[in-house]
Amino acid sequence: MRSTLREYTSLREALSDISGGEADIRRKSPVSGGDINRAYLLEYSNGDVFFLKENAAKNLDFFRREAEGLEAIRRTGAISVPELKACGRDGDASFLLMEYLEPGKKAVDFYEDFGRRLAAMHAADCSAYTGEGKFGFTSDNYIGAGFQSNTPERSWIDFFIRRRLMPQIRRAEGYFDTVERAALERLLEKARDILTEAEKPALLHGDLWSGNYMTGPDGRAWLIDPAAYVGHPEADLAMTELFGGFPRAFYRAYLEAAPLQPGYEERRDLYNLYHLLNHLNLFGLSYHHAVMAVVRTYV
Repeated sequence: MRSTLREYTSLREALSDISGGEADIRRKSPVSGGDINRAYLLEYSNGDVFFLKENAAKNLDFFRREAEGLEAIRRTGAISVPELKACGRDGDASFLLMEYLEPGKKAVDFYEDFGRRLAAMHAADCSAYTGEGKFGFTSDNYIGAGFQSNTPERSWIDFFIRRRLMPQIRRAEGYFDTVERAALERLLEKARDILTEAEKPALLHGDLWSGNYMTGPDGRAWLIDPAAYVGHPEADLAMTELFGGFPRAFYRAYLEAAPLQPGYEERRDLYNLYHLLNHLNLFGLSYHHAVMAVVRTYV
């Protein structure tokens, strides 16, 4: 199920269509926070305010795939995402235009509600994206700026090894010496005994750390910047723990709604090895130690 978001050949044309008149951009203010795209607050002459992301024109596919992920999450009805407006190319830039969310004050039960909503998202039917009982997604997409293969597999264990770990290890081969490469090969063999099949495929955000949710105007969690696919819900939960973790109330509420299979703690670091390898490939040698530390815990 692909995104139905309309593509435009200029930002002015998109704004004119959306607002029903001649485009008149009053102010374009940079917004900080991302390291892949340029982001702006766009104020329009009729009072409309939009959030604009830009990248090189050749990278329009980044935004197409982001839109697919956001629409998939929205369709679950479990948790909010920004409303998508348009995407396309504008000269030497590609763009994604969406609603601007005025950050609100966190609700008293923000993290409890967030945990329950994520569990509900994971419980939603996602067979439209891969076929009944499969893991993957409608199309390949991106994890940050890194390519992410989503070719469907019937087995979660096969999918995670073939579509997650193996491509990242191949990409990062130059960072490892002979002994380290042998350890990674042993880990791939051992992974089949560590991982467990999912009880039910789940739609995942795919890159769920603290930078990829925000407090919306309703005081609730809204998801942004997905690397969506259908997988094991444990993989999303593991990612939340990688960079410091979320408050305990989040996990308590999630686990009340969706208890985990036994042995999750033994699998968590293996799931997060995927993200550490991706960081190694995107940002360089500073992530080598973290990658090998995880590998050594298993082999």
